[in-house]
Amino acid sequence: MAFYEVSKRGLDLVGAVAGLLLAAPLMLMAIIATKLDTPGPVFFRHVRLGKNGKPFAMLKFRSMYQDAAVMQTAMVADNDIPGPVFKIRSDPRVTPTGKFIRKYSLDELPPLWHVLTGDMSLVGPRPPVPEEVGRYEPWQRERLAVKPGLTCIWQVSGRSDVPFDEWVRMDIEYVRTRNMWQDLRLLLRTVPAVITGRGAY
Repeated sequence: MAFYEVSKRGLDLVGAVAGLLLAAPLMLMAIIATKLDTPGPVFFRHVRLGKNGKPFAMLKFRSMYQDAAVMQTAMVADNDIPGPVFKIRSDPRVTPTGKFIRKYSLDELPPLWHVLTGDMSLVGPRPPVPEEVGRYEPWQRERLAVKPGLTCIWQVSGRSDVPFDEWVRMDIEYVRTRNMWQDLRLLLRTVPAVITGRGAY
């Protein structure tokens, strides 16, 4: 496992640097489009929980209107995913540019920075918000045993179309069986998942 952790960190560093360099033109276009689309900052910081529940401020492109948090309080009953996660297929809080950014996972490009700093990995369970974790059942907390990642098993298996309990089981499967071959395979499967945009909302 020690060899795997060292190899995984090496892959994270190389992948994050390469990703940021290659994605620079896309990030520039996302910045310009977001700025021209709606009022507000280009980037959005949100507290997420990392390995063992350690909080960190995750940086993403803003894909929602500025009053999204206020709007959510009146939309709880519209949640399309059973469980602690809040997601709506046709979310009125998402901006026109945000819909495109989300569909093709462009909002996941800034978090490559967190892979460089060591708060995240290229592969691992997606980082949850504290409010969600506060509603976890005890068995679901095992998904916090490793660094969160940009992609994971359920991300390449239908993303938000996967029920919450099932995606947690997939995350726990990853935690218990992770290895370098699996990480590389998930990274390769992420490419067509992003291109098709299946389950992204």
